[in-house]
Amino acid sequence: MTDTIWAAVRACRTALDEANGLDRQELTCRVLKVAEEAGEAAGAWIGVLGQNPRKGVTHTPAEVAGELADVALAALIAIESLGFDAREVLDRCAGKVGARLASAGGNPEVPVTPV
Repeated sequence: MTDTIWAAVRACRTALDEANGLDRQELTCRVLKVAEEAGEAAGAWIGVLGQNPRKGVTHTPAEVAGELADVALAALIAIESLGFDAREVLDRCAGKVGARLASAGGNPEVPVTPV
């Protein structure tokens, strides 16, 4: 991920802190924002499939990708809001996934980081 992404995550967290504070209710809202964004991604995918006969096809795969990016950013902002370094948390998570793939005979090109 680029420095632009990490700068945006930290800037959003700072702006939210200044506007809304950082009490338990605010932290709850930031965590719930991830679920809200995931719902929008799910709705967009339903729109790609044309699942709702009344609406038909309403979204493109590119729009779904954009919604999924919103989910990722919301999650990173929530991690930072909880007082953790989102880059470190994400890196540890990727290391765990890489280790699981390696132990299951998965893709040898996935870097495995000790956890």
